Amino acid sequence: MSSRLPEPPDAAPRRRLSRADRQQQLLTEAWRLVREEGTDALTLGRLAERSGVTKPVVYDHFGTRAGLLAALYRDFDQRQDLVLQTALAAAGPTLQEKADVIAQAYVACVQTQGREIPGVVAALAGSPELSRVKREYETVFIEQCRALLAPFARDQSLPSVGLWGMLGAAEGLSYAAVNGDITAAQAQRELAETIVSMVTRA
Repeated sequence: MSSRLPEPPDAAPRRRLSRADRQQQLLTEAWRLVREEGTDALTLGRLAERSGVTKPVVYDHFGTRAGLLAALYRDFDQRQDLVLQTALAAAGPTLQEKADVIAQAYVACVQTQGREIPGVVAALAGSPELSRVKREYETVFIEQCRALLAPFARDQSLPSVGLWGMLGAAEGLSYAAVNGDITAAQAQRELAETIVSMVTRA
């Protein structure tokens, strides 16, 4: 009679992630890395190490560090747009109600991303290529707000200068709230008032 012990059953094979799921996993880990160690620590090699994958996997998804930063900004912007569209669908018909929704959605989204997004935005600003990516998404946001708010203006149109001023206020107030200089409620209220004032002046 053999004294040989039975072979242990093979471990269950690990499920292979789809490309989209893998990219989302990498983006989630990249945000965590930025939050814990800062934007300067974000490299493709460091991301591969923290994500438990090989460097070629990360390079295949993002190509370069600039590509990774651009993907992070797109991820942030897409979530911001989803929050805004969901909120607008439930918003009331008045200018004040629309302004309140835009302000609440913008500030809330920046707060959700915490201190990570300013570092990513700063890194984007340091590269002409990445700065263009940020500008493209800002332009989309501006045009969404123009379409939403123009019907409340006297001549049914809004000048670009006012809309860009509104975006600057949105960024500044949101980051001030993240840093604790003001409260989120104060940021939302001031931004909503800025939006209403911009539209009524037009």
